[in-house]
Amino acid sequence: MSASPSHADADTPAVVSPHFSAADYVTLTKPRLNFLVLLTTAAAYSLGSGPGSALTDLLHTLAGTFLVAAGASALNQVWERKTDRLMRRTRLRPLADMRMTPLAGTLFGLVLTAIGTAELAYFVNLLSAAVALFTAISYVLLYTPLKLRTSLSTIVGALPGALPAVIGWAAATNTLSIEAWVLFGIVFMWQMPHFLAIAWMYRDEYAGAGMPLLPVIEPDGRSTGRQAVLYTAALIPMSMLPTGVGLATAWYLIGALTLGTILMVLSLEFSSKRTIATARRLFFGSVLYLPILWAILVFDHRAH
Repeated sequence: MSASPSHADADTPAVVSPHFSAADYVTLTKPRLNFLVLLTTAAAYSLGSGPGSALTDLLHTLAGTFLVAAGASALNQVWERKTDRLMRRTRLRPLADMRMTPLAGTLFGLVLTAIGTAELAYFVNLLSAAVALFTAISYVLLYTPLKLRTSLSTIVGALPGALPAVIGWAAATNTLSIEAWVLFGIVFMWQMPHFLAIAWMYRDEYAGAGMPLLPVIEPDGRSTGRQAVLYTAALIPMSMLPTGVGLATAWYLIGALTLGTILMVLSLEFSSKRTIATARRLFFGSVLYLPILWAILVFDHRAH
C-alpha cells in the first residue's frame, strides 16, 4: 500500500486528469445527503402552505433549494480536497482523486448556487432565497474551515444543516415566524447524535486527516457518548413543540415520543458501549428518525 499523499503535493496541476465525467459532477452535489435536505424543505413547506398553494411553487422551492445545497456541497469539496484525499471514504471524490480541477469544481458550485438562489428569488420569494444563500455561505465559509480548527465545528455545522426547514417555511409563508424556528430546532438537535455517531465510526480517518472532532481529541469516547445522550434528550421535548405552536395535535405527540424513546435507547447503548456497531445503529436509527417524524407531523397537520 502506498503512503497517503501529503498536503504539500495536493494540487500539482500536472497530475490532475482532465477526463472527468458527468457522474463526477453528480458526485459533487452529494445527492444522498441532499435527499434529507429536500425532505426537510418539503415537510416545512407542506406545514406552512395553505389549501390554495400551487404545486409549481413547491417544485420551484425544491429545485432552488437543491441547486443551492448542491452548489454548497461542490464548493465544500473544493475546500476539503486535500483532507478528503487522506480519508478512505472520501479519497475517490472527483477533486480528491484529481480527476477534476479545483477551478472546474469552483465554477460548478458557484453557478449552481447562483441559479438556485435566483430561482427561489424569482419564482418563490426573496426571503427564502436570502435564507438559502445564507445557508450556503455559512456552510462553506464558516463550518468548512472550522472543521480543521475545533471540535465545536459540529455545532456550527448544525446551523446550516437545520436551515432547510426555515427555507421551506419561508417559501410557503414569506415569514420567519415561531413555527419556522421550532422546525429548525428539531433538525438542529437531531443532527448532533447523527454527526457524533459518524464521527465515532470514522474517528481514525478524521484523526489522520487532522480534523479535531470530539472522538479524536477525547479518544475514550465518554464525552462523545454523553453528548449524544444529552442532545437526544433535548430533541425529545423539542420534537413535541409543533403541538404547542399549533402545527399538530396531541396524536402527533405519541409518534414523536415513540421515535424519541427509540433514539434515546440507541444513544444510551452507544454511550455505554462506544463500539462501531452501536455507533452504526445510532446512525441508521437517526437516518430513519427524521423522515418518519416528518411524515407523522405532516399527516397529522393535514388530517386536522
